[in-house]
Amino acid sequence: MTDRNIEAIVAGGSAVRATEGVDEHLVERRVRSESVYEGHFLKVRRDEIRLPNGKTAWREHVVHPGAVMIVPIADDGLLIIERQYRYPIDRVLLEFPAGKLDPNETTLHCAQRELREETGFRAREWAYAGRMHNAPAYSNEFIEVWLARGLVAGPQELDDGEFVEVQTMSEAALFALAVTGELTDAKTMVGLLKLQQWRSGAWSPSWQPAE
Repeated sequence: MTDRNIEAIVAGGSAVRATEGVDEHLVERRVRSESVYEGHFLKVRRDEIRLPNGKTAWREHVVHPGAVMIVPIADDGLLIIERQYRYPIDRVLLEFPAGKLDPNETTLHCAQRELREETGFRAREWAYAGRMHNAPAYSNEFIEVWLARGLVAGPQELDDGEFVEVQTMSEAALFALAVTGELTDAKTMVGLLKLQQWRSGAWSPSWQPAE
């Protein structure tokens, strides 16, 4: 990776998209695409692609609408954390609040909605903390990370069939769980890293009032 690529990543907060003529030795081009499965919000496609060396291959991938994750910071510095059962791995995970985008919804609006619905909290101030691709080998899903502070408590507005336990935890306690391997949710570890970078002075988020 060149210095120019690294500078672009730092400035833009996300990976550099392949550009015409620059990354042709790495880029795979779609030849044709077929639907394999269409569910409630996930879709699976199977694409024939042309490799950089001219040969063809197949890629199966999940099409996702995108999501957000919120790092909610209480006035006393504690973090709002959820415990939620995740069926595919048959485990209760410790996670920051998160959720998928609705059609035509901005990520900030989604973050505000998900925080209110899952935890009952509203936040007076918000700061964008970047985008992550949590499964780029097989999905186009992205998660945008938002910091939230100035929290005001309220009732949860959970969807029917949604069960979420809300608790508070210090940054140190959450980091200790990451170190021991008890915290395994990738997005939550990324959110914790963003929080630590801010609190250490490594970067300065741009705060804005709630919409």
